[in-house]
Amino acid sequence: MTSLIKAALSALHYARADAMLAPLTGGAGVIFTLHHVRPEPPQEFEPNRILKITPEFLEAVLSEVLAAGFDVIGLDDVATRLAAGPAERPFACFTFDDGYRDNRDYVLPVFRKFGLPFTVFVPANFPTGNADLWWLVLEEAIRRADTIDVPFEDGPHRYETSTVPAKERAFHEIYWQLRRMDEDAARAIVSDLARQNGVDGRALARDLLLNWDELRALASDPLVTIGAHTNDHYALAKLPEDRARAEIIESIATLEKELGRPCQHFSFPYGDPSAAGEREFHLASEAGVATAVTTRKGLIHARHQNRLTALPRVSLNGDYQDTRFLKVLMSGAPFALRDAAKRLLGAPAAA
Repeated sequence: MTSLIKAALSALHYARADAMLAPLTGGAGVIFTLHHVRPEPPQEFEPNRILKITPEFLEAVLSEVLAAGFDVIGLDDVATRLAAGPAERPFACFTFDDGYRDNRDYVLPVFRKFGLPFTVFVPANFPTGNADLWWLVLEEAIRRADTIDVPFEDGPHRYETSTVPAKERAFHEIYWQLRRMDEDAARAIVSDLARQNGVDGRALARDLLLNWDELRALASDPLVTIGAHTNDHYALAKLPEDRARAEIIESIATLEKELGRPCQHFSFPYGDPSAAGEREFHLASEAGVATAVTTRKGLIHARHQNRLTALPRVSLNGDYQDTRFLKVLMSGAPFALRDAAKRLLGAPAAA
């Protein structure tokens, strides 16, 4: 699938479809999704590499965005820009999910170099040292094992994981099975796999995530905005409404208390339609945030002035670290073509 997407993006670039279509398909702006920024190359088996880009690529992205005529703004200014109507220049926002320590060590220096703002979305229980980065724990358990036994709801499944290709296949199958399950049951399975394979998930999280003191220091920088990302990174659409509401409201309150400043922005964990829908968008609005972002793919358009708690983003993906792809994505052409295909098939286009 990755190779097919790369081929499609390359085809659009070399056909100059992005440049030709941009006047028709471009939006008011774009919000980028990122997670890790780290200098080291990916390991031989590292399925979560899609969540990681290098500092060099981040710097290249900022240079390209500015050269393309975008204003890089903070999320605080998005509603104002949309309310003001069509602008001469589009805007770009940069958002980083989960609150990793590399956001301080590698992201902040790059943005300071350019003097540009960015937002970090933090699950409120992650800085305590008790975070459950289950997708990374799963990766580490598979890395250590030659076979993995998983007790799914339809019965036990055994995966052979003695080679890198087998580990990759097992990870992706298990990951997506877990994403379809009840949140608590899925995490219990990963916790058992961690115990069986000697993985200390809490230690892994403490190594990667900012603690409260570090987060306070990061938040004190005028270029940095801290937003909420629930308490424990649950897919809210899979939770009962009262629990989903509490995940939003409590996370905002905790961040405001710990950081001593308002928390006006929210990011839905996972952020795809299976994790956040109309109920969740309403809950975020009910909580009083200025914006809430998803991972639904697309640019920001004028219509999003009335959808400020359901904003799409564009992922800067570790498998697509190429400014050619960035140019195509910023043009909006892939998303317009996707929506046109959906309409032809009778499916709803992006909101």
